[in-house]
Amino acid sequence: MDEVERKVFVLDTNILLHEPLAIYSFKEHDVVIPMTVLEELDRIKDTKRDVSRDARVAIRALEDIFHDATPEQIAEGIPISRHGESLGKIAIFADYEVTETVHAFADKAGDNRILNGVLFLQSHYAPREVVLITKDINMRLRAKGAGVYFVDDYRSDQLIDDVRMLTKGFYEFPGSFWERVGECYSEKSGRSTLHTLPAELFEAPFINQYLLDKDSDFAGRVQEIEDGSVTLKDIGRERLMHRQAWGIHPKNIYQGMALDALMDPSIDLVILTGPAGCGKTILALASALEQVIEKGMYDKIIVTRNTPEIAESIGYLPGTEEEKMLPWLAAVTDTMEALHKNDVCTDGSMKYIYDKANIQFKSINFMRGRSIQNAFVLLDECQNLSASQIKTIITRCGEGTKLVCSGNLAQIDSSYLSPVTSGLTYIVERFKNFEGSANIYLNGVVRSRLAEFAEENL
Repeated sequence: MDEVERKVFVLDTNILLHEPLAIYSFKEHDVVIPMTVLEELDRIKDTKRDVSRDARVAIRALEDIFHDATPEQIAEGIPISRHGESLGKIAIFADYEVTETVHAFADKAGDNRILNGVLFLQSHYAPREVVLITKDINMRLRAKGAGVYFVDDYRSDQLIDDVRMLTKGFYEFPGSFWERVGECYSEKSGRSTLHTLPAELFEAPFINQYLLDKDSDFAGRVQEIEDGSVTLKDIGRERLMHRQAWGIHPKNIYQGMALDALMDPSIDLVILTGPAGCGKTILALASALEQVIEKGMYDKIIVTRNTPEIAESIGYLPGTEEEKMLPWLAAVTDTMEALHKNDVCTDGSMKYIYDKANIQFKSINFMRGRSIQNAFVLLDECQNLSASQIKTIITRCGEGTKLVCSGNLAQIDSSYLSPVTSGLTYIVERFKNFEGSANIYLNGVVRSRLAEFAEENL
């Protein structure tokens, strides 16, 4: 590539907090880290925030590159490579030496230094493009206003550009499915009926995708895709609606598909997305109780989630790890009460169930290094996790373990994540062609008419 065509990417601090190894994502182009970014990483690495670990990883990655370099080499840039592939250069820029010309942020001296540094580099490297990469929308606006020509978000980890394009895990055909198909090859496999159809009948099919139609009772699930043909299992809408777990029956076809996936032992990972009140938690917990207590398929239920604060901190909580987690997992305990509200003694029933099902409440912060065997794991509020955090949980799952990830992309509390960069979005796209996973978007609020109105109008 010609020297002029190689771009210079200047990284903001939030990029290295979002993806600590982002320096390796720019291929043959050059990367510049302003000194202000190193100062902010240093300040963050000693805090107790979730991102302190990411700050330390980013600092160690830079140390590995620059540990033998001279000051002149660091300023000029050092060639980097990864997995045997030669990339561009990386340099550290002393932005505090630049004479300040922009006061875009009256109360943020660090952001001003970064902006002034980018403006200096823009003229220094001309005619090469100098691009400021930041996840801070306001920083992008201020940079444009200050005269930075090229400003962008970090997109290398985004599998989709618009969350509305995220797969819902099912496809609904207009009209009648069988009128569209005509004749096909069908066979019996145990208690199931399988149909083999040409792939052109489907729009981007993937394994374990559910298929419905509007004008008949057809419902199926894709079993196999090969050589231009799609094999699907005929389930039937009525059978989906008659699924049950722990006394819970589906209230709509979306819950029916979710319950079918949750109760299928051949599916190791179930991803449930959808608005608040659509039934994600109650379906997951009911199916967990059914399979652990009634069917004995798993030895225990592990419930875990991230613990972001969306309001003022309530300080340190007393008790054991499980007791500390209870306020965060109130959604699960509320659901447990709802499942047993008609029992003669609700408290007695719940205590018995907690012991019988060996339900454990665990913090995601202490999951690293574990190996979870023969368990039903419920990972709640996944929208607040990054892709690396979710990977930490999924890679803990050993033999005989089923994982259910649930979340609502409209309720992200983390200032470092957006719907398209959430770990929940990431795994929906990454696992959609994995035969051991299923994803269902639970369309429709069934909690109450008040919740439904709020979801649609607020």
